[in-house]
Amino acid sequence: MYKLLKKDGNAKRGELHTVHGVIQTPVFMNVGTAAAIKGAVSTEDLEQIGTQVELSNTYHLHVRPGDTVIKKLGGLHKFMSWDRPILTDSGGFQVFSLAGLRKIKEEGVYFQSHIDGRKIFMGPEESMQIQSNLASTIAMAFDECPSSRADRDYVQRSVDRTVRWLVRCKTEMERLNSLPDTINPNQLLFGINQGAVFEDIRIEHAQRIAELDLPGYAIGGLAVGETHEEMYHIIETVVPYLPEDKPVYLMGVGTPANILEAVDRGVDFFDCVYPSRNGRHGHVYTNHGKLNLFNAKYELDDRPIEEGCGCPACRRYSRAYIRHLLKAKEMLGMRLCVLHNLYFYNHMMEEIRDAIDQGCYQEYKKQKLSGVLAKNI
Repeated sequence: MYKLLKKDGNAKRGELHTVHGVIQTPVFMNVGTAAAIKGAVSTEDLEQIGTQVELSNTYHLHVRPGDTVIKKLGGLHKFMSWDRPILTDSGGFQVFSLAGLRKIKEEGVYFQSHIDGRKIFMGPEESMQIQSNLASTIAMAFDECPSSRADRDYVQRSVDRTVRWLVRCKTEMERLNSLPDTINPNQLLFGINQGAVFEDIRIEHAQRIAELDLPGYAIGGLAVGETHEEMYHIIETVVPYLPEDKPVYLMGVGTPANILEAVDRGVDFFDCVYPSRNGRHGHVYTNHGKLNLFNAKYELDDRPIEEGCGCPACRRYSRAYIRHLLKAKEMLGMRLCVLHNLYFYNHMMEEIRDAIDQGCYQEYKKQKLSGVLAKNI
């Protein structure tokens, strides 16, 4: 499954072999919550900008159009015409983000749909069944993501329940993968480490889930209110207790700087809505800082977003033109910014892999950080 090719300090260079192709790690997964990247980005676009893995959301696709609909249409890969790996998150984060619309019990979570208010129940078995219907490459275990500011007693009880849920997820996935009508009988299950900012709870949880010998492990419950320093400290604390011969996925993180720091601490997989969300608001990443293309100083700027960038926006269009599109509320402006940002992230991951291969990750990280952290230009 996962092959560790090289280490440079704690930075890992690997490959995850899946039924939908080989994932070169470290990797950034492009987030398409409802089976599409926000910003009118097509499957052809994703191929063109070097996307390895697309990420979709179990809860959102269950609510609309319905996972049974997608199964009848041949699964998520066929539905969105994408033949590379797909990771589906379990719906567990919605337990956190829809706090006002949910009730957590041992059997699972009772929701109200954020769309029409109808009642939904999702537990470990339901999450696995939905993800099996979607037929993603990698399914995430159903967990609770407690707030980083929750009290210790609550976090401990939550983590204990998440362990019990993970065992149920594993049992149910094994059952589903054995059924004759399962679209992807090779679906992989990743477990999720939780524990807020309590080191000992995080470590104990990592040890308990590592015993289940899953294909991969995620660190969840970060970038939800704690400081960057706290986040990096928790990553450093947890990674040594997760198997080195399995991929480690840091969920929902983050900025280019966050990724560079987390790779240095042994993380393989990343996802974040930042590149697409910022792009839709005219904020674009470069190696010399972030630009806000709404700024008046770009009105007559005929340069690309970044000189030498190979993305579809920079190969053809100027800052001035893209600014005009954004100001005129033309969808093309938003689309070009999203394409640039996703290309920037995907290309940065290529550079990271090359740097680890060459044994010069520290020098690369230092140089890249000095650029991406520069003041807006």
